[in-house]
Amino acid sequence: MSPTDDALILIVDDDEAMRNSMCFLFASVGLQARAWDAADAFLADLPAPGTMRPGALVLDVRMPGMSGLELQRLLAARDFPLPIVIVTGHGDVQMAVEALKAGAFDFIEKPFKEQHLLDLVEAALRVSRARLTQDAQRREIAARLERLARREREVLDGILAGKANKVMAQDLDLSIKTIEGYRAAVMAKMQAGSVAELVRLIATLD
Repeated sequence: MSPTDDALILIVDDDEAMRNSMCFLFASVGLQARAWDAADAFLADLPAPGTMRPGALVLDVRMPGMSGLELQRLLAARDFPLPIVIVTGHGDVQMAVEALKAGAFDFIEKPFKEQHLLDLVEAALRVSRARLTQDAQRREIAARLERLARREREVLDGILAGKANKVMAQDLDLSIKTIEGYRAAVMAKMQAGSVAELVRLIATLD
């Protein structure tokens, strides 16, 4: 694993020795890590949406207060973008399977080999970067959409519905020339070079 300055590994585990060990392990391969001893403490420091760095969350299952699985469900409801690697004891494998079904990236059993954890986190980082890139693209496209005026949005809806300019002019009680002007404005504001590209941009938001 090569050093990655912008990545941050998040660790939530009530075992201090385990937290320190994982932080040291990640630092040894050039990865920054930050650790919390409880889910509540982690949630209090959770970055705002859209400001998350590439990374992964290494999450223990059994903790006092909110369990790892409860935290995972809460994060899923908040659209948490980072992959979650569940750390579990031998008796918690069924819980780990449930976590996978709920969207966890993978799980690792204690005691684990350090290289196994590093391999999982490296794979999770690749997923994280792809997700964050896609999220940034969606936010940018949504911002372009917000800049459209009301008439431009109506013309956009017509374009997406496959309507010809003549049909849109009749529907909106406007001249074809006016529709053409709005259409050109839509394409420019959405930064689309063709109708096919425009459709792909809007589909990205879904």
